[in-house]
Parts: sequence; C-alpha cells; structure tokens
Amino acid sequence: MTNQELAIACANAADDAKATNIAIYDLRGTSSITDYAIVCTATSTPHLKAILGNVDKDITEKYGIEPVYSERTPNALWSVLDYIDVMIHVMAEEVREFYGLENLWKPENRMDWTPGE
Repeated sequence: MTNQELAIACANAADDAKATNIAIYDLRGTSSITDYAIVCTATSTPHLKAILGNVDKDITEKYGIEPVYSERTPNALWSVLDYIDVMIHVMAEEVREFYGLENLWKPENRMDWTPGE
C-alpha cells in the first residue's frame, strides 16, 4: 500500500464515520514530519471519538496497519492518529478555525479525492 492509498483509506474511514470537511494534503517535499495529512471535522466529543475509533479499526482490520502514535484527547477537541507518513487530525469546527492548521500548507497541496475511491 502506498502512502497516498493509506491517506485515501483514512479519509474514507473518516467519511464512513460522518466526519465533515475532509481534506487530504500531499506534503511530500514540503514537510519533514509526514507525507500526507488528513484534516476533518467532528461535530461533538462523542463524534470525534467515533471517527478516531472507526479510522483506527478500519485501517487495522483491512490493511493490518496500526498507528505508531495516537493523541486521543477528545476533550481537547483535537486528536491525531499518526501512521508516520500519514497523519489524520480530527478536530471540532471551532478548534479547526482557531488554530488554522491548514494555513500552514499551500492550497495546491490539497488533493482532489472522492469518498469511496
């Protein structure tokens, strides 16, 4: 599985859990931290937990890949699953707007993708 395929699989798993405003960023050559970042929005703390759980479970069951690190602090309204070359950020809308994580990357880094690909 390529890193791009893993990023799309993570985005699809987040979509299956009804995450909103899902964006995949291709950061190869831009970031020394990861090749792909997925940012998505949860509507509540339980929803954030559900998204994290679904991504973790789906990727582990389908591909045998587990996150190397997970920052599961749903009460902070921002949690991360780190697969080294792919990182998924699940955030509440207000946290996503406040921190502006996506402002770190160029708009052209955002990948076009269709849920279910």
